[in-house]
Amino acid sequence: MEQDDTARWGASLDDLLQADVALLTGLHRDSLVERGAARIAGLMASLGDAGDAATDIVGQLDVADAAALAQALTVHFHLVNLAEERHQSRLHRRRQDGDDGPGWPAASGLGADALERLERLRIHPVLTAHPTEARRRAVTASLSRIAEHLDAYDDPRNGALQRGFARRRMLEEIDILGRTAQLRRTAPAPTDEVRTVMGVFDQTLFRAVPAVYRAVEAAVPGTDAGRQPSPVPAFLRFGSWIGGDRDGNPFVTAEVTREAVAIQAEHVLRALGVATERIARTLTMSEQTTPPSAALRDALALAAVTAPDTVAAIVRSSPGEPHRQHLLFAAARLGATLRGSLDLGYREPAEFVHDLRLVQDSLAAAGDARAAHGELQHLLWQAETFGFHLAELEVRQHSAVHAAALEELLDQLDDDPGAPGSPERLAVLDRLAVHGWPEQVRPLTEATGEVLDTFRLMGWLQQRWGRRCCGRYVVSFSQSAEHLVAVRALARLAVGERPLNLDVVPLFETGADLRAAGTTLSAWMDLASTRAWLEERDRQVEVMVGYSDSAKDIGPAAATLTLYRTQAELVRWAGRAGVKLTIFHGRGGSLGRGGGPLHRAVLAQPPGSLNERLKVTEQGEVIFARYADVTLAQAHLERLASAVLVAGTPQVTRHNTAAEHRFAGLAATVEQASREAWLALVRTPGFPDVLAASSPLEELGQLRLGSRPARRSGAATGRDLSDFRAIPWVFAWSQVRANLPGWFGLGSGLAAVGDVDELRAAYRDWPLFASLVDIAEMSLAKANPRLAARFLALGGRPDVTDRVLEEYERTRRLVLETLGQSDLLEGKPELRHRLALRAPSIDALSHIQLRALRVLRSPEGSTAGDGHDWSEVLLLTVNGAAAGLQNTG
Repeated sequence: MEQDDTARWGASLDDLLQADVALLTGLHRDSLVERGAARIAGLMASLGDAGDAATDIVGQLDVADAAALAQALTVHFHLVNLAEERHQSRLHRRRQDGDDGPGWPAASGLGADALERLERLRIHPVLTAHPTEARRRAVTASLSRIAEHLDAYDDPRNGALQRGFARRRMLEEIDILGRTAQLRRTAPAPTDEVRTVMGVFDQTLFRAVPAVYRAVEAAVPGTDAGRQPSPVPAFLRFGSWIGGDRDGNPFVTAEVTREAVAIQAEHVLRALGVATERIARTLTMSEQTTPPSAALRDALALAAVTAPDTVAAIVRSSPGEPHRQHLLFAAARLGATLRGSLDLGYREPAEFVHDLRLVQDSLAAAGDARAAHGELQHLLWQAETFGFHLAELEVRQHSAVHAAALEELLDQLDDDPGAPGSPERLAVLDRLAVHGWPEQVRPLTEATGEVLDTFRLMGWLQQRWGRRCCGRYVVSFSQSAEHLVAVRALARLAVGERPLNLDVVPLFETGADLRAAGTTLSAWMDLASTRAWLEERDRQVEVMVGYSDSAKDIGPAAATLTLYRTQAELVRWAGRAGVKLTIFHGRGGSLGRGGGPLHRAVLAQPPGSLNERLKVTEQGEVIFARYADVTLAQAHLERLASAVLVAGTPQVTRHNTAAEHRFAGLAATVEQASREAWLALVRTPGFPDVLAASSPLEELGQLRLGSRPARRSGAATGRDLSDFRAIPWVFAWSQVRANLPGWFGLGSGLAAVGDVDELRAAYRDWPLFASLVDIAEMSLAKANPRLAARFLALGGRPDVTDRVLEEYERTRRLVLETLGQSDLLEGKPELRHRLALRAPSIDALSHIQLRALRVLRSPEGSTAGDGHDWSEVLLLTVNGAAAGLQNTG
């Protein structure tokens, strides 16, 4: 197990990855043997090479061994994932660029208008709590400790004794991880989900953000970093739906939203306070060598009057050090803000930023440019990025909930409010949004009261933590202008004349809603309430497009092309309406929900749809894959920013425009044929029941992944496709090993084109088409048609199984012809290697899952003693497969 130090430290990056995998999995094997589970370790090894014999091996396992094996395989995947995260981190550090996207070195030629474009740049990831992260917090913490010891093991400064200690501690932690329950015993509450994601901000993002800005600064020609004011604005903004997303989650209430923002504020204020005090302690320059500016002297004099005891204590500890004194006073004010002390605390983040700039300007004026523009600039960037709220909490609710509330409230009007969907109803809602409601109108049900309480709370939160903390309201299934003006009408009833910074964000999700988006928005813009809001907001409008339900509705290929066309139409609509448009991309982590390399997708966007602004959801296991490590978080954010700037260059715009026009006919053919193939499958009578019988879809709720229910209805048979939420739908298909939402229908679309040379030209010259094919290729590579056939056989519908497998073979063949390859991922050797590394163990888990499903789907079912049953085995395999496959939701 021990390796020669010189060989390890002098190895190539690929060799280091192999060494990490070998070390961690070897320690895992040792831990199993030590605890008397050598049989399980042997089964892991034998199943990896068993091939078709795996079915017989698994068939002989009793329920206890099946559970133990599933647990061990899950731990194996966590360790492999950890090794790969370290590998990606090494890649970024070695060459400051990812394998599959431009980093700042590639984008360093930002052009003559670089500073102007940076001023417009906005990168806005929004973290969501959609239930795809199957890993417990205890597991995440354990892996973090293993990573720390692995770093110590790799550190060339450590001797044999230290490395031996690190190896022993890794073995100890892996043993603990192997004995830790992988399944949650209770479902997390929304506030638990908030606290979980706080680790990402505390441990990585707060530190990664200044590093991103410095990387951009280094790419701006003529910048003397650290000695002059930085030309880079704080262009990053973070958002969150965790604790604000009500759509389909009855557990998210106004109280939950209040607590979510309070948790976020506590974390960011503590982080800012610690950073402010740390930097203050370094500013030990005296007033003789570095005299304060007149503005700084005035500020200190005012502070001495308004907070005499606090300032007196600071002066006693730091006499003659005015810059240090003022920063220490700012740290004290942050603490008071957290405690809610109005006398000493800041009223809004802008006041804190003002204090920081006061110190920065004073230092610069006194000739200390290094101190002015060094660590103090990092703190300024952090304050401008995170404010006092950390992430802008967004509220989301379904349009049907608003419609139900309005029916209750409008019935109390003296005048006829008109029928839903009528011009009269639209006019009434517009009038109520502008002029207010009659005094007698009151909520009559708890549900309507909760809707109104949400708006009241948003106004209060803005007063408490700043205007940015909670102002966006996303309307799911926006299908008409009535659905949008309803939000402002309800808000007017809730808050009356009190201030509320409210931005209504329509979300277009289904194929029909995407096609009608321009018409809906135009009707909305014609309303007086919308026009008044636009003028207040400098005519800035945000529109969200959903990848999840559109793909489930019309298939992945048709959805991708429909989304592209919709965005292009939105750009034209914004030009006609004279508004500044931001398109909010509701992408998932899975390949069937718009997942895949995000920076490549950015470069494939329609010309004019970005304008230096990118807002996108990040969720599930993707959050931890991209943000759990400082280096990986920095690399991801740098690539996003770089891609957005590159996408807006004239040459890229011209290229994409020409490609779009050239291949318009091909796109129309692929879209129509792929949609027809998709609809023919999903509209097959009984199709939803086939998926339920063939997969652990019905058991996903028992995994307790998130606070939101996994199903919209509880029907046992006769299910409808609309019963399935998009995320569990995709999750289930990944478990079945078909990955159908990532590729089905594309083969029919490519076949309809019938011209391989044209397909290859489109792949070469049109980034959108290339992205579509690449995602399908990755999804096909992660599928296993032989195992998928066995899963689908549980549904008892050979016609459905045959249709799926025929389309798989058609899509695989035509994707390979388009790529000019003989095998999947031939042109992506690193990804191919990663999948090959996992495939035997994932297949083993699938065999165990099949066994569990057969038992549970049998007429009598089955349970066994020893604290285990086949239901738990099934859930363990789902958990493990999610860790192994990744991109699951």
